[in-house]
Amino acid sequence: MELSELLLKDSMRFTLFGGKGGVGKTTCASASAVWAADHGRETLVISTDPAHSLSDSFDLDLSGGEVLVVPGFENLYGLEINPSLEFQKYQETIQNRPADIPEELSGFMGGMEDFTSITPPGSDESLAFSKVLEFIQTSDFEYIIFDTAPSGHTLRLLSLPEVLNSFFGKMIKLRMKLGNIWGKLKGLFSKDENDEPNKLEMLNEMKKNIEAASGELSNPEKTEFVIVMIPEMMAILETERLLRALYEYEIPVHNIIVNMILPPNPDCEFCNSRRNMQQKNIKEIRELYEDFNLKELYLQPNEIRGIGTLRELGKTLIE
Repeated sequence: MELSELLLKDSMRFTLFGGKGGVGKTTCASASAVWAADHGRETLVISTDPAHSLSDSFDLDLSGGEVLVVPGFENLYGLEINPSLEFQKYQETIQNRPADIPEELSGFMGGMEDFTSITPPGSDESLAFSKVLEFIQTSDFEYIIFDTAPSGHTLRLLSLPEVLNSFFGKMIKLRMKLGNIWGKLKGLFSKDENDEPNKLEMLNEMKKNIEAASGELSNPEKTEFVIVMIPEMMAILETERLLRALYEYEIPVHNIIVNMILPPNPDCEFCNSRRNMQQKNIKEIRELYEDFNLKELYLQPNEIRGIGTLRELGKTLIE
């Protein structure tokens, strides 16, 4: 499926752009979002990268943690996930210790009275995934493009459904084992018997949501991963690792963008040397990924920033 078909396919709800750091993922994701919106799709573009550049790409501050409409559009929205803000929300949501626990019991239990206050493994990726999960489960947006972090972060993000599923499964077992002791101690001071079942219900709900999100991400009718790379050997090796992970987690992927290709320049010896190196790698890329839709994109002469340049790049990239 070509990029144009992918972006306009009615059943397609989620597209993730990923690859090695510095290859132009954000630019390609942003240009694709503008193109999709220009063609009538209600589109939300979200950055899960802790080092955000989505705001720079749109020349618009999207770092406030809230979805913003992009000026000039009625159907294009942007958001940068803020890990600090999400961690604060996580603590507020998951904090287990009720406000009415008597001081004597709180002091007796110390820091052990509640195991749901433990931060999930891989905090940055966990918090990013929690936001991804939120949009997958509850969003009314027609189409969502995720601008993901560099491959290492993205691989951990993709593995989180399995990791967190195990984490919350263990938490549930631990709660059940300690529930009787906790209930008896709390019963000495409080008559609220509904607290423990509520906490277990919350953990079970989180576990179910993670499993559901994992199913959505592996559904080829709804989700597609687009790899962005540059014609350098390190990027090829990184792409190979990313592809293996995508196959392992059953994330559909059919499109690869080869970005930042140098145009011919007979008057620049250095440029030609770099171009020859790139052309050699491009030949290998074409052989390695002959079963994929390859899109080769020249290095742009100007900085891609703002709607005008993103729109022009989108036409070059997709049409």
